[in-house]
Amino acid sequence: MSLLEVHGLNSYYADSHILFDVGLHVERNEVVALIGRNGAGKSTTLKSLMGVVRPRSGQIVLDGVNVAGKASHAVAHAGMQLVHEDRRIFGSLNVEENLVLAGLTADNKWPLDRIYEMFPRLRERKGSRGTDLSGGEQQMLAIARALIRDPKIVLLDEPFEGLAPVIVRDLMKACRDLAAEGQTIVLVEQNLAATLALAQRVYIINNGHIVHEGRAADIKAQPEVLHRYLGV
Repeated sequence: MSLLEVHGLNSYYADSHILFDVGLHVERNEVVALIGRNGAGKSTTLKSLMGVVRPRSGQIVLDGVNVAGKASHAVAHAGMQLVHEDRRIFGSLNVEENLVLAGLTADNKWPLDRIYEMFPRLRERKGSRGTDLSGGEQQMLAIARALIRDPKIVLLDEPFEGLAPVIVRDLMKACRDLAAEGQTIVLVEQNLAATLALAQRVYIINNGHIVHEGRAADIKAQPEVLHRYLGV
């Protein structure tokens, strides 16, 4: 059985049907990307997996347990973490306080030294408040807060958006290091080059439907597929 198996997922915003029978699977220690045009349903898929959006129907089976319809904190306790596009760090707390707070209810939390080894910049800024961090530092902290809970799977929503190329490079290295250590990741990202460099497999979503699935290397070699669904 895959670490994550999703079947027939249908999600709505009020009366608007956004996701239509979405199905996907993620193996242990795999990096999977979900790509598509703006408004295609990428972020809604991640939010539905995490319970931020409650799907109307479908199954979300995480490590053998169906978490569909459960509250976000229950999904988190089952081993999934979502790093939101808007980061959602606590601006009035410093870096280390953000990390300690995130790990309070974790069964097997990472030691702070492990976080600081992965993100040396956070060690340097551990006494700085969230509001005093740069956008890149905030993103590092948002990812670190998810990792400190030792999740089975991490969902990253647009982790490189709006960041300087040098910061994207550093975050890419961190993500590569995570993948090399066996961390399972689902990535939504508009930076196609970064996405295809990180992911092993890719799903393309269009108007709330999964329309294509394949190995990242194969999709790189099929520009007509990218053009058809992404216009690139």
